[in-house]
Amino acid sequence: MSFSITRAGHLEFRVTDLEQARQFYVEVLGLVLVGSDDQRLYLGGLEEREHHSLSLRLSDSPGVSHLAFRVSDPQDLKRLAELYRGTGRPTRWVPEGEEVGQGEALRVQDPSGLPLEFYHQMASRPWMLQQFDRYRGAQIMRLDHFNCQVPQVQQGYDWFTQQLGFFCSETTLTDDQPPALWAAWLHRKQNVHDIALMNGVGPRVHHAGFWVSDQLAVLRACDVLAAAGYADSIERGPGRHGLSNAFFVYLRDPDGNRIELYTGDYLIPDPDWEPRHWSINDPRRATFWGHKPPPSWFDEASRVEDILSGDLLPTSEPPLRDRPEFVT
Repeated sequence: MSFSITRAGHLEFRVTDLEQARQFYVEVLGLVLVGSDDQRLYLGGLEEREHHSLSLRLSDSPGVSHLAFRVSDPQDLKRLAELYRGTGRPTRWVPEGEEVGQGEALRVQDPSGLPLEFYHQMASRPWMLQQFDRYRGAQIMRLDHFNCQVPQVQQGYDWFTQQLGFFCSETTLTDDQPPALWAAWLHRKQNVHDIALMNGVGPRVHHAGFWVSDQLAVLRACDVLAAAGYADSIERGPGRHGLSNAFFVYLRDPDGNRIELYTGDYLIPDPDWEPRHWSINDPRRATFWGHKPPPSWFDEASRVEDILSGDLLPTSEPPLRDRPEFVT
């Protein structure tokens, strides 16, 4: 069974103060406020044409309610429901309009515990690509990827590649003999990843990656954050990854949810692309140049919801070491 999954589409963060979240994401970072009600803010990037790529939902604690992927064939929603139900995984249908701008969608708890949503129909909005007079803050263009911590990366990798049809661009392997899979970068669109699975306490969402146009946009974001009194929100970077080649900075929102501003990775247009494999202990893997990640980058991430109850799922420890040997 194959599916026409096209790309990472949107996600929803749980936040405890909508006004505080609006100030951070809209006034400082410059995401476009597309719509709002007393429970949610709907935000989007300057390059995007779908209604939103990030929703912020008022909740009693931080976290992530779902990560959404778009499918090009609406019949895939039924086929995906059959796949997940056939393995006993929880599923539920999200009616049209429950998430503003979105048609009927399927929400599932995947084998790693991640709350995934698959959708086909999403309302469009005016394109702002060349409305340069409205660019603000970090000038965020689009959502690029999700990065998730899971205790069993191999299990997640097998599910995404064998069942959902994702491709692998790069991996991190342990130095054991034989090596174990520590992390994998998986994609459907033609760049490095739509989702990365990283060894760690989970299921948790480590970060959502948002694409900016160039390195200057990353540096400008840091200047704007500092000037607006948010310097402490800068957790790691700026720097360059060895994996993906991307220029980055990691930020924490007022609730601790993490986002990455990301640019400069590469295209993967060919079907015979051979994944690049890195040793977990290669110091240039995650940081080609720049400061080492702080302990919080490994220790802290956003817990995820049970798709049926809405409660945050419990987490479990990974059997593998959760960080390279040179990081203490």
